[in-house]
Amino acid sequence: MSVPANLKYTADHEWIALEGDVATVGITQHAQEELTDIVFVELPEVGRECEEEEAIAVVESVKAASDIYAPLAGEILEGNADLEADPALVNTDPHGKGWIFKMKVKDLADVEALMDADAYTSHIGG
Repeated sequence: MSVPANLKYTADHEWIALEGDVATVGITQHAQEELTDIVFVELPEVGRECEEEEAIAVVESVKAASDIYAPLAGEILEGNADLEADPALVNTDPHGKGWIFKMKVKDLADVEALMDADAYTSHIGG
């Protein structure tokens, strides 16, 4: 399985792409494979302030519902409205069109605590 090198990762299988102080967040290829077919995504509320590791969204598959956690403290800027019509984007393009939300990061120094691709690959036993 390919783990994109340009992203950061959490132990809870979220990926983070950072542009300035805006983080785009989704779940990893590994996570969506474990969940199987995604049938619904509950997006976070825009404007919501959240703390690191706070449950912020929900992904439902045919197997289970799973919380999605904020990888960093900050404010929710946007949810991926495309997922409301086509939640399967999380399965078909988890590191691209299947992103879940964007957030303004409160403290960019916190990004350094996230895993890089090599550490995440080791974390999932790759």
